[in-house]
Amino acid sequence: MPYAKDVDAIASLLKQNPTWNAINPKHAARMRAQNKFKTGLDIAKYTAKIMREDMAAYDADSSQYTQSLGCWHGFIGQQKLISIKKHFGTTKRRYLYLSGWMVAALRSEFGPLPDQSMHEKTAVSGLIEELYTFLRQADAWELNHLFRALEDAENAGDNAKAEELIKQIDNHETHIVPIIADIDAGFGNAEATYLLAKQMIEAGACCIQIENQVSDEKQCGHQDGKVTVPHADFLAKINAVRLAFLELGVDDGVIVARTDSLGAGLTKQIAVTNEPGDLGDQYNSFLDGEYIEDASQIENGDVVIKSNGKLLKPKRLASGLFCFKPGSGEDRVVLDCITSLQNGADMLWIETEKPHVGQIAAMVNRIKEVVPDAKLVYNNSPSFNWTLNFRQQVFDAMKEEGKDVSAYDRAALMSAEYDNTELGQLADEWCRNFQRDASREAGVFHHLITLPTYHTAALSTDNLAKGYFGDEGMLAYVAGVQRQEIRQGIATVKHQDMAGSNIGDDHKEFFAGEAALKAGGKDNTMNQFG
Repeated sequence: MPYAKDVDAIASLLKQNPTWNAINPKHAARMRAQNKFKTGLDIAKYTAKIMREDMAAYDADSSQYTQSLGCWHGFIGQQKLISIKKHFGTTKRRYLYLSGWMVAALRSEFGPLPDQSMHEKTAVSGLIEELYTFLRQADAWELNHLFRALEDAENAGDNAKAEELIKQIDNHETHIVPIIADIDAGFGNAEATYLLAKQMIEAGACCIQIENQVSDEKQCGHQDGKVTVPHADFLAKINAVRLAFLELGVDDGVIVARTDSLGAGLTKQIAVTNEPGDLGDQYNSFLDGEYIEDASQIENGDVVIKSNGKLLKPKRLASGLFCFKPGSGEDRVVLDCITSLQNGADMLWIETEKPHVGQIAAMVNRIKEVVPDAKLVYNNSPSFNWTLNFRQQVFDAMKEEGKDVSAYDRAALMSAEYDNTELGQLADEWCRNFQRDASREAGVFHHLITLPTYHTAALSTDNLAKGYFGDEGMLAYVAGVQRQEIRQGIATVKHQDMAGSNIGDDHKEFFAGEAALKAGGKDNTMNQFG
């Protein structure tokens, strides 16, 4: 409701309740405006609609792709969205990503853990809630400045300025954006997945990403030892997430089905199959092993299945896990993706070992032959050595074109000596255009970096520590941090205000009038920053 109309509505309500006469309707309307979302479900419904609209826009024009950065704390997510609004004027097509890797490494009560689903499952929904708490506070913080300016304009009798500020308030764009939230492999059976999905949705998640690894064997997508599950097991978890969305009234909730099959050479179990060519039989057709003629070739404890009309003795490790045929990864990825999209998933996530548009497109084009509007969420992973990968891709392209590459050592292309060479500069250009190219050629709707703020926190802390504890002393902070905050207009330079001090002062005045004891007076050192 527009601010002025809300003021009138509240004034009418106050007249009906004469004992509420100490309440100023402008104050109540202001507080309502600064709290647009009352529950996590309100957020999930709002952001699901945004995401569906963005997906439709991408289907019409692949240049309309979306992006996000992974955030491990509410404050990091808040500052990211404040920065986006400051630099680009809108949050459109910019999301947040919640990385299970960062939850494990940074949010577990056990301390830092590897990305193996050993952290407390409730830490995931807890981080979603925390992120949205900070984003809602960013709304309140930004609007509070507008309301303070409005009050000054009204007190000065500047009606034109007041009207302009009311227009800004009524058209304020929220910092609330979709979160793509990582539920790993579901943290247990399908019932466990459903229960956790409900918690995540109630916290505000409109989009849940789930992977086809075995829950209790889960590994980071960029590490070895990954074990996948038969399609029926994975589809049961997709159904569990969908039913959680529907139960809670988020009818357009988004499910991203991730396949780790490209890098997974193992399965924990043989799929159930009822007839040749069914989904279980297709899964089993990728098993490595040897065909046998009769029972004499079966050793004690061997498992034998009928596949392709013959008896197959699958290759089994000492761990009891079964091996897939070498080189079958891409075919398994395509089957995984088509199956997921045909059975309730909205988008795909293909975990690859390198950022290569051609490789991604080769798989996506096969998927699109069956599901033409297939869309990917793609991990622009910090686990890739982006510099080396793109320099090697350019090296190979130059060599294929017949160009002289004798000045370059392909294995040592990471070296700084190549930074300003033709190859190095072209590789940087390929990197700059990777997201555009992958969205145009390989069906990537959403580009994310899973754990960038893990790395930025480490890098900035290292730079500050090196200077502060070294010869620079206090200058390391002043020149490297505060001076840059001031000159770049970073909101945190007034950290008391960013943390809500001014909002609190205004509330004190609303509650107690002239008796309020406020923190923002002349002795507040934040006044040094203008």
